[in-house]
Amino acid sequence: MSDKLRSMQVFVVAATTESFAAAAQLLDISAVMVGKHVRALEQQLGASLLERTTRKQTLTEIGASYLERCRDVLASVEAADHVAESLRAMPQGCLRVTAPVAYGTRRLMPVINDYAALYPQIKIDLLLNDRVIDMAKETVDVAIRSGTMNAPDLIARPLQRSRMLAAASPAYLAKHGTPHHPSELAHHNCLAFAAWGANHAWRFQQADITVPVPVQGSFVSNHGDALLSAALASLGVVVQNDALLEPHIRSGVLVALLTEWELPSRAIHILRRAEARPSAKVRSFVDFVLARLG
Repeated sequence: MSDKLRSMQVFVVAATTESFAAAAQLLDISAVMVGKHVRALEQQLGASLLERTTRKQTLTEIGASYLERCRDVLASVEAADHVAESLRAMPQGCLRVTAPVAYGTRRLMPVINDYAALYPQIKIDLLLNDRVIDMAKETVDVAIRSGTMNAPDLIARPLQRSRMLAAASPAYLAKHGTPHHPSELAHHNCLAFAAWGANHAWRFQQADITVPVPVQGSFVSNHGDALLSAALASLGVVVQNDALLEPHIRSGVLVALLTEWELPSRAIHILRRAEARPSAKVRSFVDFVLARLG
């Protein structure tokens, strides 16, 4: 509480009890300190608030009017505190979340749907973007990010790693054959992700053996969904993250390839700003996501 509000609080108690000593006992401060608070208000106002005698203090005409206003102000402050505490204790309000496009649509959205059903008083604003945004500048509460974390102003909690998978459609494999070793992909149409560069190689690993496969094919795109669409259309073999491919592998429209081999994986984290006491909406959402995806 500010010095002015504290002085107003002391004045209200002193005026109500009509005694500095009684006010001091209720507020657990000295009678001298009670007097200092009242005099500070009188100096700021340029008017006397209490008529002091040896037995008690009585309100002046200005003091009586000021007392009512002080009570209104302190009641408003208390109500505001209650509102803030309620918002901190109960998940409610607008929650802004950002996540990579593929991860957000495939992995995060089912979790958000369940969370929204559990907390209908929360409005969720989901920003899907593959660039790293400034959480404070764009007023984002929670972020999902991939890769190495180096943000001392944020608190990061690990989620399940994002694995890369190789897959192709049953029709493509029926026509071109199923590869049983990474080296056999040299004879297949490999669908290339433009962001990886022209000379990119898929690196398959098994124990201490690594087999690089140069990506050569008739189709390249800068977006995973386009590569997925090409694979579903039996154009070739695709390597993309598990969030994008797993639902189609489970349904049977794509077949996972070379499952005995591993492709590189990426760390995934959920982040919030480094606040000592995060709001209930942030705390509950982070905990919910960790329980489902951690």
